[in-house]
Amino acid sequence: MHHERTRVRIADSPRAAARPGHDAAEPVAATVAEAAPGFYLLVRSTGFAVHMSASANHLRFVRELAAATLTAAGVDAEVAQDVQLVASELIGNSVRACGDFVPLVVEVDADPRGVTVKVHDPDRLALPKRSGMPVDCGAESGRGLPLVDLLAPGWQAVRTPTGKQISCHLPFGGRPGAA
Repeated sequence: MHHERTRVRIADSPRAAARPGHDAAEPVAATVAEAAPGFYLLVRSTGFAVHMSASANHLRFVRELAAATLTAAGVDAEVAQDVQLVASELIGNSVRACGDFVPLVVEVDADPRGVTVKVHDPDRLALPKRSGMPVDCGAESGRGLPLVDLLAPGWQAVRTPTGKQISCHLPFGGRPGAA
């Protein structure tokens, strides 16, 4: 069975970002919604939502899209890097809990106070818990949620009818506790 990529033109915008299989200089909004097997992207003026099967390529794309979209929205490069890190950690936790190619919804949106990152997966039972332990930068694993605690204090996990959603907000104005 052959799957065609479906594109839906919604609006024009001068903003540009890299998308799988596209020239980085091509405007994002020329294809505001894009679908392919295991992947559906909806670009917003200050962020995006992507429904995807988790894979290394899709994770890489989410990181690139977060950087490009947030930069175009005027978000500081350090905050955009922190968003990439938090999104990667949350996606990785979902893959560890649910397995490779788990269906996820990842949302990234900037507002006047900071950037919100949400990751929804289908496992209603396994809610993450705060460890209360400081980040061990030398550890090979187990740094994810303490790192999210540091960058996005007050993150929360809620059960939904179809799984759970982890939601966090990375405030503008520097990392908590930074001098």
